[in-house]
Amino acid sequence: MHRGLTGHYLPSTTAGETFRAFIPNPLPPKPPLDISEALRADLDRATLALGRLDGSTTVLPDPKLFLFMYVRKEAVLSSQIEGTQSSLSDLLLFENEGTSGIPLNDVQEVSNYVAAMDLGLKRLSEGFPLSLRLLKEIHGTLLAKGRGASKEPGEFRRSQNWIGGSRPGNAHFVPPPPDGLLDCLGALERFIRNDPDPTPALIKAGLAHVQFETIHPFLDGNGRLGRLLITFLLCSEKILSEPMLYLSLYLKENRAEYYDLLQRVRTEGIWEEWLVFFVRGVAEAAEQAAVTARQILHLFADDRNRIKSLGTTAGRALQVHDQLQRRPVTSIGQLAEGSGLSVPTVTSALKDLQQIGLVQETTGGRYGRHFAYDHYLKILSKGTEPLPR
Repeated sequence: MHRGLTGHYLPSTTAGETFRAFIPNPLPPKPPLDISEALRADLDRATLALGRLDGSTTVLPDPKLFLFMYVRKEAVLSSQIEGTQSSLSDLLLFENEGTSGIPLNDVQEVSNYVAAMDLGLKRLSEGFPLSLRLLKEIHGTLLAKGRGASKEPGEFRRSQNWIGGSRPGNAHFVPPPPDGLLDCLGALERFIRNDPDPTPALIKAGLAHVQFETIHPFLDGNGRLGRLLITFLLCSEKILSEPMLYLSLYLKENRAEYYDLLQRVRTEGIWEEWLVFFVRGVAEAAEQAAVTARQILHLFADDRNRIKSLGTTAGRALQVHDQLQRRPVTSIGQLAEGSGLSVPTVTSALKDLQQIGLVQETTGGRYGRHFAYDHYLKILSKGTEPLPR
């Protein structure tokens, strides 16, 4: 349905330049959504995929281990959409040693994303409502260190921002002015809390994401926080018992269509077209996450069988393998600390694992060496290649 403009433009002035800021109408859309048979079929597919994904946690031997790594993959992907160049291996190395081969600000931003995600999920599990207060707290962590530290972490902006262009006057899109933020955000918070009427969780997540990106309430980090909002909403609505759904790979692979639809919702009111795109992404992401979980399960089982063929040295190698599942990029010292084995024993076990092709030495140095559980990283890293600059 083409509703036309889903808000109104407000003439504004900054530094003597006049421009038009966009004020979105409150959710839900008016006229109400037209749930076609095609959209309903996509909703059914996504709901089924989410149920299967949620159920897959019951067959994982260590769901928290899978989540630990999957959250980091999402952090890399979401940050890459914003232009960072760090990889999953860079992040894991940074978390282990505080160093990596890329600019510090890039990997710091990804590390902040992990911390922000962990904070939000922790607060929700403690019973905190998904609110403006919580979003500000999460934003404070998202921009705590690195490039964003000077962009008022944890505070709604007090100056005008814009998207595209060098200034508001030639921007692709100008969000609401600072003095209009609280009205827009208050309406969004009420919608999230089902005031005045409830909205199905998947539809709510899709609508709320667009509205948040349109309001753009912070000086920096809006894209990353808007993507986090999707997962937070699905967890708070009990659609997911574990935070296993992340859309950044789908949005990265379809980013031109993604940005086009965000703008066309504002100017044409095509909420249904956006929801088709969004719900298909949810289904794809849920199905891929379930596939990834199965691939990891099979890899671990196959590799344990390969290790058992080592004979008398298999026991120590299995202990090191257990640690590599938790730290797929790591050092001899960290493996020794985690396993309780001595450094010489870990070193010997790593030689055995290298001989059967399970581990690769990545640094090429005699001292300070790092090792990678290569096949595990390849499964996790699918789609995380940095975008070209």
